[in-house]
Amino acid sequence: MSVSTHVLDAVAGRPAAGVAVRLYAGDELLAEGSTDADGRCRLTEEATVAGPHRLVFATGPWFADREVAAFWPEVTLTFAVTAPAEHHHVPLLLSPFAYSTYRGS
Repeated sequence: MSVSTHVLDAVAGRPAAGVAVRLYAGDELLAEGSTDADGRCRLTEEATVAGPHRLVFATGPWFADREVAAFWPEVTLTFAVTAPAEHHHVPLLLSPFAYSTYRGS
């Protein structure tokens, strides 16, 4: 299973570059990285097991670097992997006081 994400700054209407992201399967850290200039991060191309996975976004430091007061020190998105061979794309639409997500393609 490959996992990628795309973080968009919903206030500025542009990609959120430089957000640190960690991928976990259960309690095991599988990969970590940060979003590129287009707000994208491909975390793994490796196969993993079925079950719950988490993406943890370090949103607090990202907002602090921009001198923006924010409610979310981090955002954790937990999702179910039922078909480990499939690609999983999990976008995050982010603002200082709200966020949204969906299963992408």
